[in-house]
Amino acid sequence: MSDPIATLRPLARRMVLRAALTAGAMLVMVPSARRAAAADTVTVRIENFAFSPAELSVTPGRTVVWTNHDDIPHTVTSTDGAFKSHALDTDDSFAFTFEKAGSHRYFCSLHPRMVGMIKVG
Repeated sequence: MSDPIATLRPLARRMVLRAALTAGAMLVMVPSARRAAAADTVTVRIENFAFSPAELSVTPGRTVVWTNHDDIPHTVTSTDGAFKSHALDTDDSFAFTFEKAGSHRYFCSLHPRMVGMIKVG
């Protein structure tokens, strides 16, 4: 017998996966990501299990927006606890504004070999 989930259309599969990943929590597009898109922002693409660019330098006060272009969920999680996204499905975004100088290493908590760094200064 075939797997009923496998026969669903791609969008429906993503919706089922999103519901399973959030485990009942309300999933909301981060409002700051939408506002930041219109402001002075820098974009990081998530694709092919990598952050692109993997290393980025920004000035204080700059907002970075990560957008997932893979077909599976990813997160953006700083190693110092400064920021953490929810699981980002395809085309979901997460934004964070870097106010203070310093280096911020981050990774995907679902795929820890995916790493990146934001240098603020």
